Amino acid sequence: MPSATIEGPKIEDVDVKRVLVNEITDALEKAYKLPREVYIVLIKENPPENVGVGGRLIIDKKRD
Repeated sequence: MPSATIEGPKIEDVDVKRVLVNEITDALEKAYKLPREVYIVLIKENPPENVGVGGRLIIDKKRD
C-alpha cells in the first residue's frame, strides 16, 4: 500500500486536515492509478519545542 507522511506544525482545524488528506490521496491516486482505499496518509504534528532549525529550537526563534 502506498503511503504518504506529512510532518509539520499542529493543524488545529480538523476540516483543514480532511482537505489535506483528500488532496494528498487525489495526488497518490493520480500517480499510482490504484483505488483510493489503498492509500495511507499520516499527519505527524510536531510542536515547535521539538523542532530545531539552524541549531535553534523553533520556539526560541519565535520569541526573537
